[in-house]
Order: sequence, then structure tokens, then C-alpha cells
Amino acid sequence: MTTTEADAVVEGLIRKFIHGSHILHYHGVVDAYGHLSFRHPLRSDIFVMAKNMPPAAISSPDDLIQYWVENAEPVEEGAPKGYVERRIHSEIYKRHHNVNAVVHAHADAVIPFTISGVPLRPCYHMAGFLGTDGPPVWDIADHYFRSDIPDMLVRHEHLGRSLAQTFDGGNVVTLMRGHGFTAISLSIEDAVFRAIYTMKNAAIQSSTLSLSAASAATSDVSPAPAIRYLSRSEAWSAAETLSGTISRPWQLWVEEVEASPLYSNAA
Repeated sequence: MTTTEADAVVEGLIRKFIHGSHILHYHGVVDAYGHLSFRHPLRSDIFVMAKNMPPAAISSPDDLIQYWVENAEPVEEGAPKGYVERRIHSEIYKRHHNVNAVVHAHADAVIPFTISGVPLRPCYHMAGFLGTDGPPVWDIADHYFRSDIPDMLVRHEHLGRSLAQTFDGGNVVTLMRGHGFTAISLSIEDAVFRAIYTMKNAAIQSSTLSLSAASAATSDVSPAPAIRYLSRSEAWSAAETLSGTISRPWQLWVEEVEASPLYSNAA
């Protein structure tokens, strides 16, 4: 690969990253908080995130910081302030060499499934990637050191390492008690897709649970009909099928954020 070709690859990913950050905000997955990252395409020991700023405000390569996967420290001295939870990303990249993109978000619809004991399960084909039993719930309280600040934030390497372990065995989404969720993928597009449809599935499931409870309370039929989630084979097959269609929603989402005056992408 020539220098020109290499530069084009990096520039393309930066533009895609900025679009992805805007798309996550446009769909309400992130607000002023939350973040997307990607592994450097030419240096697997480096990952890239925005500096400490809202995802919607990211607009140019100047807003990005390169970090070492090994320790989540900036590659360049004098880098601007970054996100305190970047070790979510560094530890995932360190442990899972096939992961190229990570989303961390606090979407309201997902939070109830992190604290209620009710598992988040795939309600429809768009969320088959969740797996029939749903994603695990990681509880940071089980992993604090005595010296840690118990503010729910993944500030330290040992916390990020513990979270990264939940993605062993093919899991692609992990819920975080009282905090949010993290999604991983081979690409920025697919990581954004999984984040959006994790949130949508959570909203659908909450509505379904409420409807089921209301029906049971007003019906003479006992017991109430069971909610039918996707089976193991349905979830797997749906995830496989949809993985080949990500370009369709991605193109639409890019057009949506490019049409909005809120977002700017100078990459």
C-alpha cells in the first residue's frame, strides 16, 4: 500500500467515525455523553476516539486523539483532555484482536434492563445479534478496588479488563448495571447498527412487558400468554442475514445527519 493509499484509508475511517458519532446522537443512543472509537487501520496497537466533547459536536480530524491500546495513554504528548472511560475501549481492543469498533452509551430505554433483573432478549429480527438469552449484565460493584471511586465509571484498567472479558465467546453487547451498555463489532457501521437496535429492542420489550402485564390484569384467561422472543436459531439466522445489509441503513443515516444543520463533518 502506497502512502497515498494508506492516507486515504485513514481519512475514510475518520470521516466514517464522525458520521457514526453524529448518527448515534441523531437516533438518541448518545446525548452529551457516550462515545464511539475505532482501531487504527494501519496500527493495531492504536485506537482513535474524540477528545472530551459531545459526539454531536465532533466535526474534524482535529477533534480526535490517538491512544495506545496497551495503556490508553495518548500517542502524542500534549494531547487534549480525553474521555475518562477510554479504558472501556482500550481493554476491549487489547483482549479482542478482531474488534475494530466500540460504542459505549447510556440510552434511557436500556437502563431498566441493567437494574431490574429482567433480561434483555431479542424481540424482533433486527436485534438477533443479542442472542436468544440476551446480553450479560456487568456489575462494576463486583470489581472495584478499595481505592476506587464508586461513581460507576470505568476509570481504571482492571475495570475495563473485567468488562472486556464479558465479550468472550462471541457476545457483542454487554449491559452495565446502572450505567448503560457497550457494543462491539468488526466495523464502525455495524457497531453503530448494534447500538441503535439494542436501544430499539429495549424500548419494544418494555412496551411488550407493560402490555402483557395490563392484559393479564384485565383478562379472565390464566396464565397470561407468554411473550415469544426469538429462538436461538431465529436470532442467529436473523443476525447473519442482516449483517450483509448494513450498508442500506448506513447510507440513509449518513444522509440524515448530513441534511441536519446541527452536524458538521470536515474530514
